[in-house]
Amino acid sequence: MTLTIRDVAREAGVSTATVSRALRGLGNVDPVTAEHVRRVADRLDYVVSATASRLASGRTGSVAVVTPAISRWYFATLLTGVERVMQEADMDLLLHRSADPKVSSPALADRRLRSRVDGVLVLSLPSTSPDVVALRRRRMPVTLIGSRLAGLSSVTIDDVEGARLATQHLVNLGHQRIALIGGAPGPGPFIPEVSRLEGYLEVLEQAGLKADARLQVPGNFTMAGGEAAMNSLLALRRPPSAVFCMSDEMAFGALRALRRHGLTAGADMALVGFDGHDMADLLDLTTVAQPVEELGEAGARDLLGRLADETAGPVERILPTTLVVRGSTTRTTS
Repeated sequence: MTLTIRDVAREAGVSTATVSRALRGLGNVDPVTAEHVRRVADRLDYVVSATASRLASGRTGSVAVVTPAISRWYFATLLTGVERVMQEADMDLLLHRSADPKVSSPALADRRLRSRVDGVLVLSLPSTSPDVVALRRRRMPVTLIGSRLAGLSSVTIDDVEGARLATQHLVNLGHQRIALIGGAPGPGPFIPEVSRLEGYLEVLEQAGLKADARLQVPGNFTMAGGEAAMNSLLALRRPPSAVFCMSDEMAFGALRALRRHGLTAGADMALVGFDGHDMADLLDLTTVAQPVEELGEAGARDLLGRLADETAGPVERILPTTLVVRGSTTRTTS
């Protein structure tokens, strides 16, 4: 026989309204009574009907994540942090791959998610993204992770400063031909690459080093792209003595290219990544570590807070990055 809220109320000796308020965590129930109701519900193995609860509250009990990628380590790790917080809050997640700006009639997130979610987390998309533009028109809570936009809450790192840390480390080691393995060949949808390029160029300028366009090659944020980019750099008449990769995954590909050319990172060429990937320590890679899971958790908590208090204003939060020095740079003699 299926248990109902009336069964719990009868066993607990309270009204069905009290049971409903207690199990939904509402504050207008005496704490002792609420705890008694929860114990009775647990003993009876009663679970609140999600459908009934959502109908009563006018909420869907779901939030969306709009992301340019899912399988890449950075985005998968972000989602791990988001999912942990949302699971604790008993909220469902809907994933939406961001609209491709090259497509004439993209399937925009606001059309697909309308009336299906209570709020949206947007991962590392620029303000010009069709999805971000469309979502801003909707009266729906939105929190950005990895980018900023006036009027919206955001959780980010300082990508410019992170790139400065990486490039300055190479300058301090005495390198003058410092290459950059970046993202897309042209303007891409992943906003941090713009900021990381800015930090790289700033340090070169401050050090009196000329930025050579031939030393800036795309790696598409993949291992295969990083390997191809390093092969291109090694084929130059004057290869660089050091390379800053905008992601650890590209740096892993660059390490493979060095190995296949009989070269060693740190001894023959200095190499710095960006992210703090789980494999960076194993591969002895110097990297700018960022708290990726914590970014996801912080963004999720911000969105939940905005759902709980619709009058809350936007908040910008910046989490720190750290340069972790390992053998891919420390064995170099310039």
